[in-house]
Amino acid sequence: MRDEWKVRERGVATPFAAADNAAMSTHSNIPEPVEKALQARDPQAVLDESIRAFDCQAGTLHWLDAQSGMLKLAAHRNIPDMIVQLASTVPIGKGIAGLAAQNREPVSLCNLQTDTSGQARPAAKSTGMEGSIAVPMLLAGELRGVLGVAKASAHDWSDSEKALLLAIAARLGEARP
Repeated sequence: MRDEWKVRERGVATPFAAADNAAMSTHSNIPEPVEKALQARDPQAVLDESIRAFDCQAGTLHWLDAQSGMLKLAAHRNIPDMIVQLASTVPIGKGIAGLAAQNREPVSLCNLQTDTSGQARPAAKSTGMEGSIAVPMLLAGELRGVLGVAKASAHDWSDSEKALLLAIAARLGEARP
């Protein structure tokens, strides 16, 4: 997929600015591998392809449990077991996934390791990730879950990247079981 990334933003290859539109889906420029995973209604594959599309190394996908009002971990990649246990149930408003759900907007950290904003839970640093973002899955304004991806290096998430992740998350919300 790297060879599709012809256009660069701030010197970084971006999946949403590909010169070859044939490699992109027609839905908000969602990369074709992500689109295929969305069509297959496979949350783990959507997470994995989103991680690849944004050149990330880790990620999580939480569904909103309507009964408890909590976020429940549905898929993850390259998250330490200790964090998987902690992230299996996330209260709305706690951590970056919980804040994205509460505020209904992306929550991003340029460097999780040096962040002092208090947005991330302290244990999140054990992932070793730096550039992190969580976006809500919204369907007609209704929260369905949260999609999060992270890079092993510091990263300032652009508005275009946030918009693309929101588009992926919205499509994923449509596919929620």
